[in-house]
Amino acid sequence: MPVKAKIGPSILNADLSNLACESQKLLDNGADYLHLDVMDGNFVPNLTFGHPMVKSLRNKIKTAFFEAHMMVQNPEQWIEPMADAGVNLYTYHVEPVEDVAKVSRQVQDAGMKVGLAIKPGTEVKDIEKYIDMVDVVLVMTVEPGFGGQSFMADMMPKVEWLRENYPNLDIEVDGGVGPKTIECCAKSGANMIVSGTAVVGAPDQGQVIRQLRDVVQSYLK
Repeated sequence: MPVKAKIGPSILNADLSNLACESQKLLDNGADYLHLDVMDGNFVPNLTFGHPMVKSLRNKIKTAFFEAHMMVQNPEQWIEPMADAGVNLYTYHVEPVEDVAKVSRQVQDAGMKVGLAIKPGTEVKDIEKYIDMVDVVLVMTVEPGFGGQSFMADMMPKVEWLRENYPNLDIEVDGGVGPKTIECCAKSGANMIVSGTAVVGAPDQGQVIRQLRDVVQSYLK
């Protein structure tokens, strides 16, 4: 199947005290999925939310596709809780993991799709032997841990290499992505777009989501 453009707003930038309403608004405005940033204060120097909050959100939003971006030191620890919370795609960072194949199998066994995430300092060739067993590769275009950072265009060769070698792979980018940087991402071959501030804080969320999707789709044809 050819890959499709998918826009997944990061709800980290939303009003967390009103998360269900904020998330539903993003979906109503055309978001394809919700990107849930889970940080443990260890792997990254920030702390967000865990599986209880995800489960509460799932109880309000029954059918949307949830991606959990696990910026955590021990991703194995949260596989079962996140599956129970209703996560569809479990995207974890390879950097702290000794046995990526084992963790990926555990994610699959728990009934979730597998995403591998790499920080800016991690070479894409480091995960080459695992790509055939995963659903998504996430190329971070900022250092993980905080929203609102500037987009790192020098990460695009990783995306280009992935698209050239894995034409049917879902390739995701996350960090500083918005209307000003989307063409760079799309031209390189990214099809899953995580956007926080640019979408969540927009006066017209739907217009920004459509703009991002249209640019990506134009390069996928």
